[in-house]
Amino acid sequence: MRHKKPLTPVSLAAALAVSLLAAPVPAFATAAPQADPTAQTARQLLERQVLPENDGWAAAGAGTTGGSAAGPDRVYDVSSRSELLAAFSSGGTDPKIIRIHGDIAANTDANGAPLSCEDYAAGTGYSLAQYLYDFDPARYGTTREPEGPQETARRAAAAQQAATIRWDIPSNTTIVGAGPDSSITGAALRINRAENVIFRNLTVRDAADCFPAWDPTDGATGNWNSEYDLLQIINGSTRVWVDHNHFTDAPNLDSAQPTYFGRPHQVHDGAVDVTNGSDLVTMSYNRFSEHDKLLLIGSTDSTTRGDVGKLRVTIHHNVFQNVGQRAPRVRYGQVDVYNNHFRTSADSEVPYGYTFGAGVESHLYAEANAFTIPVDVPVSSIIAYFKGKVIATSGNAVNGKVVDLRAAYNAEAPADRQLGSDDSWRPVLRTQVNAAQAIPALLADAVGPVFTAGEAN
Repeated sequence: MRHKKPLTPVSLAAALAVSLLAAPVPAFATAAPQADPTAQTARQLLERQVLPENDGWAAAGAGTTGGSAAGPDRVYDVSSRSELLAAFSSGGTDPKIIRIHGDIAANTDANGAPLSCEDYAAGTGYSLAQYLYDFDPARYGTTREPEGPQETARRAAAAQQAATIRWDIPSNTTIVGAGPDSSITGAALRINRAENVIFRNLTVRDAADCFPAWDPTDGATGNWNSEYDLLQIINGSTRVWVDHNHFTDAPNLDSAQPTYFGRPHQVHDGAVDVTNGSDLVTMSYNRFSEHDKLLLIGSTDSTTRGDVGKLRVTIHHNVFQNVGQRAPRVRYGQVDVYNNHFRTSADSEVPYGYTFGAGVESHLYAEANAFTIPVDVPVSSIIAYFKGKVIATSGNAVNGKVVDLRAAYNAEAPADRQLGSDDSWRPVLRTQVNAAQAIPALLADAVGPVFTAGEAN
């Protein structure tokens, strides 16, 4: 972990003047031999940026500033798991900026050596072959969840992996990729009981669970359930800005996993989930690709998690490419989804299920989104029913044509699953709203980790 004295926040005009001055080279082996002063100034602007006013729910109240006020001793350049975890714990919740260089692999030991699933299982007695034998539905049945020595061993092995890859981002933090190739692989990142966090310019990939749990009571035929999301916003966390990132399972797609008991041995869960009374989140200019379960907002139909009046999330100007479902699925929250591009190709490795899930007491407002989908995907499938009552849809375009998504859904839905128009609220915390037909071109080169050392938006 390395500290580097940052520039104080400056206006754009001042930045242009400062960019003409020489600047020191970052103390990293991957740093260029000569520092480009313009590039250094641009990077400082990127990491010191705060969420603009009115930019979604995370702009409500005090807004979201992350670690923008960090002093010189609270700016960290990190390139390994151990350095990143040290930066998280250093200084408590004082404002901090953490810059990620290169790829940080989560499944490693304290010395950076790779860890395998077999390493996590060592000493626990867990064996996948034995687990499959013990809980074969033909032998174990389908009416009760697994219990016994192999389930106990699976839980122990899973706990060892969780202790290695599950990382909590503290309050008042900006975590940012130092360049467009900065990434985190295999981690289950959490914003857990924290506030005021900015997460930007990173590729986050493949939080694979080595030990999915079999549940024969899940659904009509049972299911394998994995534990980890790429990023969780949980347990009352609030004021979070997730911007210009790429969330993906690639190259380790669930479609490449084996099938056991007739069900996919799924090793991935969500991409970015917002649950357990969390609130005031803006997700902007991200790319989500090759992932099944995307964005779960509210994890239970019960009111015991403190979700009522919370789970307010804005999702705008993102690209969703070859994703399966939950983009988002909503319970309780007021969720504003506008100016996104949802793209599904005919040869997608991830089967398409639905996009908008209307759950219990959900208030989802979907406006001016673009959908590019194969002709054999019915427009009615874009919305799915999960005990919701209402949804607002306006100005959305499917393959370039404006379509009333709610009307298309209701035309095919049975009488007891019809969705009414949600007139209970109207989003006001928004940036410019563009026509849906303009969105594919507008976002073509604008999402994901696009910042280089010479650019800042």
